[in-house]
Amino acid sequence: MALHDVEIAASDGEEPEVVAQGCVLAAFSEAAETRSLLGSLPQVQGDLSAREMTTQRFLVIMDKYQEQPHLLDPHLEWMLNLLLEMIQSEKSPPALVHLGFKFVYIISKVRGHKIFMQLFPHEVSDVQPVLDLLCRQDLKDHETWETRYMLLLWLSMTCLIPFDLSRLDGHLAREPGLGRVPVMDRILAVAKSYLTVSDKARDAAAILVSKFVVRPDVKQKHLATFLDWSLSCMAQTSELTMEGTVVLDGMLQALAQLFKHGKRDDFLQYAPTVLQCIDSCRLAESKQTTLRKLGVKLIQRLGLTLLKPRVAKWRYQRGSRSLAANLSQSTQPSSPAEPSTALPMEEEDYDVPEEIENIIEQLLVGLKDKDTIVRWSAAKGIGRVTGRLPKELADEVVGSVLDCFSFQETDNAWHGGCLALAELGRRGLLLPSRLTGGTSRCQTCAGLFYWLSF
Repeated sequence: MALHDVEIAASDGEEPEVVAQGCVLAAFSEAAETRSLLGSLPQVQGDLSAREMTTQRFLVIMDKYQEQPHLLDPHLEWMLNLLLEMIQSEKSPPALVHLGFKFVYIISKVRGHKIFMQLFPHEVSDVQPVLDLLCRQDLKDHETWETRYMLLLWLSMTCLIPFDLSRLDGHLAREPGLGRVPVMDRILAVAKSYLTVSDKARDAAAILVSKFVVRPDVKQKHLATFLDWSLSCMAQTSELTMEGTVVLDGMLQALAQLFKHGKRDDFLQYAPTVLQCIDSCRLAESKQTTLRKLGVKLIQRLGLTLLKPRVAKWRYQRGSRSLAANLSQSTQPSSPAEPSTALPMEEEDYDVPEEIENIIEQLLVGLKDKDTIVRWSAAKGIGRVTGRLPKELADEVVGSVLDCFSFQETDNAWHGGCLALAELGRRGLLLPSRLTGGTSRCQTCAGLFYWLSF
């Protein structure tokens, strides 16, 4: 329908038709062309113009599937195998190896590294070659960062082998004169070195640390020393310099990943010490958005480590889908129709560490941050931590969130409060007794944002 026809239909009181254009793909239709492009890499790697044209065409194809990356799933394995065949070939020059990893990174960026990295070969025989290739890379070469990034992800997958890494050091006993370092120590040294680089390989190094240090054979020897090293780096670093910002970013990423993937029993004794270090760094006052976000993420992980994992029995149970019925029940506490949320005292009577108050306070401060990504992370942290608290303490947290909706607060605090209420409601932690106050504040908040939009 043309614009003139829409105007005529609107003037006649008729509802105009809505014409919407979408880009919904049904399948990966460029499979044949992609196979041809990948197969041509050995021929084009020596010609700068041809190499750039091939890379640009591959980028155009992959970018079409940014919104529907799952369509690539049936083709990921053969694409990766084709590229790894070139990379692992002894006849491949370094330029072809780097070009192959560049294409591997492009695929990983579209599909997501969490899914794509699972396709890497991770047999016992893969550990040594991947580690050797990674050790030969130049950390200061900004042209080949994709190679180092993907090798770190690949190495993190090989670390999942269910065998003691000391078995890979049999040659050390036979050849003591070579002065070779055990594989476990080599991997840890490589991970540490990449946590302080200024490119994207730092993110992959944090992933490597989270999968390597939590291994049963590694955590016994290196967990405590690695945490000491990380906290020492943070204490001796200032965010006022670019180098200091990079170091803090790497340490925070590694610690956040460790406390996320590690077992609670292994990290519980270290949580208070890490929290003290975070407090001394005063990350909430940092001018770097990424550091404030990582600080909030690490703080909530510390809270989840300090609190025992449990499902809150007092959560709202969706027995009635009528909001009006729930509100009427909340005004009648003695009504027999109200779902019983009372628990025996022994189920709710457990000690909450004193550090939790500090953690919740910092998360509430994060709700008022000037950047949305920090407020969003703080809101998720509020929801996660509140779900492990007793009902009385959780209700106090909800009350503190509602205090964000004050006319003395900024619009950032109002927005953070909305995010926190949404997270609490999604997890069933916003009980009907709090719905009246929550909905009224959200209505006021919506009106305020509408007024500020003009």
